[in-house]
Amino acid sequence: MAEGEKAARGGEQFALEFPFEPSFARDEFLAAPSNVDALAMIDRWPSWPDRLLLLVGPAGSGKSHLAAIWARRAHALVASPLALPPLDALVGLKPEAIVVDGLEDATDETALFHLLNYANESNIPVLLTRRSPPREDRVRLPDLLSRMRRAPLIEIGAPDEDLIRAVLDKLFRDRQLIVEPGLGDYLTLRLERSLDAARAFVRDLDREALMRGRRVTRVLAGELLDRARED
Repeated sequence: MAEGEKAARGGEQFALEFPFEPSFARDEFLAAPSNVDALAMIDRWPSWPDRLLLLVGPAGSGKSHLAAIWARRAHALVASPLALPPLDALVGLKPEAIVVDGLEDATDETALFHLLNYANESNIPVLLTRRSPPREDRVRLPDLLSRMRRAPLIEIGAPDEDLIRAVLDKLFRDRQLIVEPGLGDYLTLRLERSLDAARAFVRDLDREALMRGRRVTRVLAGELLDRARED
C-alpha cells in the first residue's frame, strides 16, 4: 500500500452509528402551506366528516407523523399494511380506532376490506395513509376501491423552500450537529425538494463527518453533493 493511501486511511475513523428515532410529537410537526389542511383535519378529530379518512401525500411528506399524532389521541390500533389483523383478531382486540399507514405496501386487499367493514359496522374511526389517491390500476378489489373513494381525502402537497429549510434545521438539532452558519440555506437551494431527500442527506452528512472526523461545513456538504451527482 502506498504511503499516501496509508495516510489517507489513517485519517479516517470508524463511525459508530447510534439508532436515530425521529420524534412524532405534535409540537414537533412543522406546519406549512403544503400540509396545513391535513394538520387541521387531524386537530379537528373527533369532529370528522366521516369515520374513515384517507390522507394522501408523497413519501416523507409527514403522513406518518400526522398518523402517529392521531393514533395517540384516538388510542388507535396501529396496523401494519404488510400484516393486517384478521377479523377474529379485531373482534378480540376491540380497538377504539385504527390506523393503517402506508397502504401502497398492502398486499392483502381482502383483509383490508374486512377491516374497513368491521370498523364501519362497529362505528370505529379509521385513518388510512398512502402516497397517491386510490385508482383502478392500484386497487384491484372493486368493493374496496369504491369504499376508499367514498372516504374524505386530504392531500399533502410538495414542500416549499421554507419547509425544507425548517426540516433541515430540525434534523441538525435532532442529531445534535453543530453546523456551519448558513448550511441550511445552502442545502435548501441544492437538494431535491423532498423531505425524504433532506432526511437522507443529513443522515449521510452526519455519518461522513463522524467517519472523517470533520466539522459539518458547506465544503463537506458540497463534496457529498458532488459525489451523489457522479453516482
